[in-house]
Amino acid sequence: MQDIHFSLRRIGAVALRHLYLMRSSWPRVLEMVYWPTVQMILWGFITLYLQGNSSLIAQASGLLLSGVLLWDVLFRGQLGIALVFMEEMWSRNLGHLFVSPLRPYEMVVSLLFMSLLRTLIGIGGATLIAIPLFQYSIYDMGLPLIAFFLNLIIMGWAIGLMVSGIVLRYGMGAESIAWVSVFAIQPLCAIYYPVATLPSWLQPVALALPASHVFEGMRELLLQHTFNVAHMQWAIGLNIVFLSAGIAVFLGYFRVARRRGLLLQVGE
Repeated sequence: MQDIHFSLRRIGAVALRHLYLMRSSWPRVLEMVYWPTVQMILWGFITLYLQGNSSLIAQASGLLLSGVLLWDVLFRGQLGIALVFMEEMWSRNLGHLFVSPLRPYEMVVSLLFMSLLRTLIGIGGATLIAIPLFQYSIYDMGLPLIAFFLNLIIMGWAIGLMVSGIVLRYGMGAESIAWVSVFAIQPLCAIYYPVATLPSWLQPVALALPASHVFEGMRELLLQHTFNVAHMQWAIGLNIVFLSAGIAVFLGYFRVARRRGLLLQVGE
């Protein structure tokens, strides 16, 4: 059995490669901030409109804006892993990486780190722009915001690892999954409406997603000014299952790809 031993040097080397790519290409950094900012502006103006037309929104002026910003944490977390991994596939670099001492689980840690960094850059820029533009700061949520952020990005990591494993196994023809996987579950995540709004037969499916508990907790915090610990406990428990499954799927597909020689056959 292979000895499990993490090397921070190897993990840092993979992360450093992508930091150099970001530093040498300003469009990459701009892209991280662009989409969250565009969505923030769009939904910010929708929120301003609804403030004068909905008593519910008037109670919590940042309800929709908070929803879209937190949703983007999940989306960016997933996309951060998928894009960084596919960058290696597009450049035909996977074979080179894994003839080095780099181990698969070290690659996973590097992907998680880069996803966290890209998400912080993208969402951080959008949240700061929202303060002067709409006089709303998501940071007013206080410490619960940290719990919301961590649970959403971990769910994004789980999906991103599964997607990366599938693309590695089935080739670049499956890369579209990276763009559509999260949006397929978006209606079930209760971002802009409670789980109770869904048909009764769909509600158990929604409650099996960590994100649903996060957004239910967010609404309760903004509307009732209470932090629902039970929702966070459910989100944490489900995320343990999701992330474990994501890592298992990625490593499982990686072993299949290495055994079949697929690491040297990927590219654009």
